[in-house]
Amino acid sequence: MNWNFRLLRGLARLTFAQQLILLALVPATAATLVAIAVLTRQHLGNLTELMRANAQTVALQVATVAQAPLTRMDRRALARTAQTGMYQPHVQQVQIWTEDGEIVANSETVDRRRGEGLQVVVPIVSDNGRHNGKVMVEIGLDAVQSARRSVWINVALVLAVSLLGVGLAGWWAARRISEPIRALGAAVDRLGAGENASVAIEGTSEVRHLQHGFNQAARALAESHRLLQSRITEATAELARKNQLLEVASQAKTRLLAAASHDLRQPLHALTLFSDGLANGETDPVKLQRIGHIRECVDSLDRLFSELLNLSQLDAGVLQPQWADFPLDRLFEEISRNFRPVAEQQGLRLVVRKTELWVRCDYVMLSRILNNLVSNSLRHTVAGGVLIGARARGKGVRIDVVDTGVGIAAQHQARVFEEFYQVEAASRSNAPGGARGMGLGLATVQRLAELLNTRVELSSRLHKGTCVRVQVRAAPAALQAPMAPAPAAATAANDNSSSSNADSLAQLRILVIDDERTILEGLSVVLANWGATVLAAQTRAEALALADHWDTPPDVVVSDLLLQGGDNGLDVIAALERHPNGIGAGTARLLVTGETKPDRLREVAAAGIAVLYKPVSPRVLRQAIQAQRAAALTIAASL
Repeated sequence: MNWNFRLLRGLARLTFAQQLILLALVPATAATLVAIAVLTRQHLGNLTELMRANAQTVALQVATVAQAPLTRMDRRALARTAQTGMYQPHVQQVQIWTEDGEIVANSETVDRRRGEGLQVVVPIVSDNGRHNGKVMVEIGLDAVQSARRSVWINVALVLAVSLLGVGLAGWWAARRISEPIRALGAAVDRLGAGENASVAIEGTSEVRHLQHGFNQAARALAESHRLLQSRITEATAELARKNQLLEVASQAKTRLLAAASHDLRQPLHALTLFSDGLANGETDPVKLQRIGHIRECVDSLDRLFSELLNLSQLDAGVLQPQWADFPLDRLFEEISRNFRPVAEQQGLRLVVRKTELWVRCDYVMLSRILNNLVSNSLRHTVAGGVLIGARARGKGVRIDVVDTGVGIAAQHQARVFEEFYQVEAASRSNAPGGARGMGLGLATVQRLAELLNTRVELSSRLHKGTCVRVQVRAAPAALQAPMAPAPAAATAANDNSSSSNADSLAQLRILVIDDERTILEGLSVVLANWGATVLAAQTRAEALALADHWDTPPDVVVSDLLLQGGDNGLDVIAALERHPNGIGAGTARLLVTGETKPDRLREVAAAGIAVLYKPVSPRVLRQAIQAQRAAALTIAASL
């Protein structure tokens, strides 16, 4: 079966002309071989019978002569008689036997190699009809072998000539038949390439009919192609015009989001600082409850602005994967710490299954993906909870985020990863503070997954729940791996706790630079509550004036990015570094900004200075100041 299949595949690879030539050669070859085989067998059979008859004649002659000597048992005469038989052509051996089987005379060739022989035995009959003995004559078949070789040479010559003739005839016929078809095929190729094509009308009547039909079809297709090309040109021009309008609208959207985000982040950041200042030392339960409500509203706004910031960072292209191998359980534990209080506050369960799997990924980006997915699941889950788990799949690891939430209808599942797309549901206001997103969480997840060269899959059943799967590359487990720091922006998005006096900043001298008076006052209140000595400046001139008179440089500089008169915090920090009495390697540097324009984000990323994005919770601000202070001390000690 396999042999037949391979044979058919081999025949299918031949051209039409080759198949026609093969069709002519195979029957001709078979017929010639059969005819030659029959004739050769008949010729060789006749030649063998002729040699047998010759041996019979020689044996009769020897038997006649040996009759009398055998009666007398004259061995010498019998030997001479046997020797006379050797004179005949092709005879190789002559023996004379008695009736009892005794060899009384033997003569054979000794001067040449004996070949294959044919033996003939005849009786020796006396005058009275009695058998006195036998004569055996062996005659060589060299003539038959020579004839067989001659026949095969002739067979090869005849077969070659016949096949050559048949092949030439078949080639001529195949060429005459296939040439118009080949020309038609070449015309079809030109037609497929978009060129005008036609063929000459020639050949047999069937081929001429086919050629005529092709020419008509080619003319009709050329006309259709011309009309289609004209329509494509018009559609392309219209699409280019709409794309240009869409690009203008996209740029306007980006500018609007950046301006609105920056302008609104400023008072929101100040509100965050003042709310923390109000809570400091307050013991009245009623006031603390009102302050808590203020913080819930601030947190809700913070989440909305964080979504906008994440999208702006992706548009700016400032995020690039930093690949590292780390245990997935480390990230799971961080997610559990961040979201378990939120789940418990909503009466939900958050189950994070331990795993020993390692992955190769960007820790921060994967953290942001899972944070967004878990936050989204908690926001849309009324009862039950959220499960996070991972399992190996081939050379990768699949991370599942499963919830028992409201689910997503089939018609919405393909669009939930689009920007600003939201599925309306009555239960989507169950998050603390009634917070709702802007439809950017899953869009950010999709964009981050593309940066990580991975994919996100979603399956959901309405009123049953949703499962989102993220595929990442697996990595071999190691003994230890450095702890990847959680980004300040991601931590801020999950920071729902108030600041405390633990880890105070006592004895630290902190220079705060911000052109907004309210923010400057709020920062001064918060930092002073932590025990720090605060130096405040709204402009570059005020900061440099402070540098002229201080005894020692500040331990930390916290500056806004955009300042009055088009100045910015990066330039002010650089001016303080150049000042004779300015800051050095031992001074920590920290930028706080509400800017979301792509060019500004790229500028911040290229500066290499730690940055926090407004609004910043007091807890995150304190952690960032401590981390940058520790890093500055390490750098100063190494110099």
